[in-house]
Formats: sequence, structure tokens, C-alpha cells
Amino acid sequence: MSAPSDAELLAAADAVAAAAYAPYSNFQVGCVVLAKDGRVIEGVNVENAAYPLGVCAERTAFSRAVAEGYRPGDFVAAAITASPCGGCRQWLHEMGVERVVFRNGGRVVTMTPGELLPESFEL
Repeated sequence: MSAPSDAELLAAADAVAAAAYAPYSNFQVGCVVLAKDGRVIEGVNVENAAYPLGVCAERTAFSRAVAEGYRPGDFVAAAITASPCGGCRQWLHEMGVERVVFRNGGRVVTMTPGELLPESFEL
């Protein structure tokens, strides 16, 4: 079986976004990450009344992947229903994703983490 296309990954992100918990902003975000072994891991944003405690869809997807044994460098692509925030751009960089596909202003954009976050933080 071939790997899903970027369009299929973005459609999967759209579908999972419906499961987001966003009662305050009503802005549901979905993210799927494609691992090198072909597995697709889903994440959604989860809000909290104390806004800083909410979690972005990208962080949920990568946290789930790490809990299941994946590590930085195990990921081919991430597809997100919206442009990633600055903090998530650092996560995308650190997780070693090869490309990021997302919607921004009605268009679909594909970039590398380095293009999304030039001069990123590294230990």
C-alpha cells in the first residue's frame, strides 16, 4: 500500500478536527502526522478555561506518537487544518518532520520546518 498523498493527509486532518474540544474559541484544529513506517497519528486542539493550559493539535499528535514509541526523525509529514503557531513550529522542527502541509488564507501551503521557523532553537 502506498503512502497517503498530502491531499489525503489534509483530508484526514479535516476529519479529525471535528473531535477537537474548542468550546471557547470554536476554532477546531486537526493535525495528522505520517510516520516513516506508514502509520498516521491524529491530534486535535484541546482548550481549557485557563487559556495557556490548552494544547494545540500538533502537540497532541506528536505527544500521542511519542507515547506510542515514535521519536524525532520518525516522521515524514504533518498536515494541519491551520497555519501552525510559533510554539508548534518549534515542535515540528524538533520532531524532525520532513514537510508540513497546512491551510493559510484559503490556500494550501507546503513548507519544511526550517522554512516555517528559520533560526530555530536547538540544544
